[in-house]
Amino acid sequence: MRFHIRHDTCYSYSHPVQLQPHTIRLHPRSDAAQTLHQFHISVSPEPKAKSAIVDLAGNNLLRLWFDESPTTALKIHTQIDIETLRNNPFDYLGEPWATQFPLDYPSSLATCLQPYLCPRPYTADAEAANLAQEIWQETEGNVSFFLTTLARRISQDCDYQVREVGPPMPAGLTWRQRRGSCRDFTVLYIVACQSMGLAARFVSGYEAGDPDQDQHDLHAWAEVYIPGGGWRGMDPTYGLAVGDRHVALVASPFPQQTTPVAGRIKPPGTASSLQTDIHLDVV
Repeated sequence: MRFHIRHDTCYSYSHPVQLQPHTIRLHPRSDAAQTLHQFHISVSPEPKAKSAIVDLAGNNLLRLWFDESPTTALKIHTQIDIETLRNNPFDYLGEPWATQFPLDYPSSLATCLQPYLCPRPYTADAEAANLAQEIWQETEGNVSFFLTTLARRISQDCDYQVREVGPPMPAGLTWRQRRGSCRDFTVLYIVACQSMGLAARFVSGYEAGDPDQDQHDLHAWAEVYIPGGGWRGMDPTYGLAVGDRHVALVASPFPQQTTPVAGRIKPPGTASSLQTDIHLDVV
């Protein structure tokens, strides 16, 4: 599928502020699952300097520096022309040793995957582990069935709620309350996978949603590393494997490293409000 995406972000401040360095994470990936044809970004006030960088996870980031002129708003506009390629999310053949639990990654692979295997970013949670064990029994230890069944269970048993700001809730709290936002469900999914020894990470991006809707929001889902298949997306909000209806921006073992805009202002603590406007068109 080919998408044209327009994304406007506006931070309004109660008093004039000085903008300190900011990091922008709104540049989509271009990889085996999607091809970026065009990306444009404009920022107001105009930065005095900027630098395109690639972080440890291979994400494309933009660092901005501003002069000391006070401002009451920061506006960011992006336009994206991108094509998603994975119409079959199961177009791979897993390594024979990785189709059943328990998984035993080779030492070299386990070393590379260590940040995605350790639950430290989210804190290991007994309730998430119990959920994973229940799914493991239900799927008789089959890794592929485990991944799809876990996503479906979270989607079916939990109520979705809009929560525009704030970090993800702890995995156990989300499962106990049976409700949360897409980032809450994603963290629950990741922690459950990690409790079974599966490498997983947090992804931020866009999802096509209802073709008749005018407004869209940023979305979050998980990617699990499957030997023989690489990183594969699973969306516990919708209970499905990620195909060509998702556009990935950034991925990280740490959700806070996927926030679209990060930076500081002077004086700190100044009240601010955030408005976003996202239009996603299939072309």
